[in-house]
Amino acid sequence: MTVTRTLATARRVLRQLGHDPRTMALLLLVPVLLLVLLYYVFDADPGRFAFIGSSLLGIFPMVTMFLVTSIATLRERTSGTLERLLTMPLGKGDVIAGYALAFGAFAVAQAGLATGVALWLLDLDIAGSPWLLLLVALLNALLGTALGLFVSAFAASEFQAVQFMPAVIFPQLLLCGLFAPRDTMQPVLEYASNVLPMSYAVDGMTQVLRNAEVTGDFWRDVVVVSGIALGVLALGAVTLRRRTP
Repeated sequence: MTVTRTLATARRVLRQLGHDPRTMALLLLVPVLLLVLLYYVFDADPGRFAFIGSSLLGIFPMVTMFLVTSIATLRERTSGTLERLLTMPLGKGDVIAGYALAFGAFAVAQAGLATGVALWLLDLDIAGSPWLLLLVALLNALLGTALGLFVSAFAASEFQAVQFMPAVIFPQLLLCGLFAPRDTMQPVLEYASNVLPMSYAVDGMTQVLRNAEVTGDFWRDVVVVSGIALGVLALGAVTLRRRTP
C-alpha cells in the first residue's frame, strides 16, 4: 500500500459519487428525513425520541454505507473496472483503503448533518458532548463500509448484494437493544448480541445520552466498534476479487 495510490483511489470514487445525485441524496438527506419523521412519531414522548433518535444516529450511517458500498464495489467488479485497476501497480489494500476514505468523507458529512439537525432543530437532549455522538456515528459508518466491502465479494449481482442486508444488518438491528434491553432477552439472544458490533454502537450512543462525563463503557464501545471495523476491512482486502465469474 502507498498513500499516493490510496488517495488516488479515494478521489476517483468521490468523483463518481459526485456524478450520482441520487446516491448523494441517499447518503445525506434520507437519514435526516427519517429523524424528522421519528421526531413527530414520538411528539408526545420526547424521552423516547431521545433514546431512539440518538441510537439511530449511529445506526443510519452503518446501514446506508453498507448498502451503497456493497453495490458500488460489486458494480466496479462486474463492469471490469476493478480488474483493470488491479492490473496496474495498485494493491488490494490500496483499493480497500481508498474506498474506506471516500465513503468516510461522505460519512463525515452525513453524520455531521444528521447530528446537527437532531441536536439543534429537533431538540435532542443529551447529557454528553455532541462530538462524542459524532465520533460513534463516524465509526459506525466505517463499520458499514467495511461490511459492505466484505459481503460484496460473495454477491454475483446487485440484487444479491441487497439481499445481504436482511442477513447482516437486520439481526443486529433486532438484538442491539433498540427495541428491548439486551439483558431482558433470552440468554442465547443476549449472548449473540454481545458479539454483534451494532450492540456496542447503540450502547455508546446511550452512554453519551445519559452521562455528562466520558465513561469506561463508552471507551469500551469505541474500541470494540473500531476493532471490528478494521478487522472486517482486512478481511475485505483478502476476499476482494478482480471480477465476478
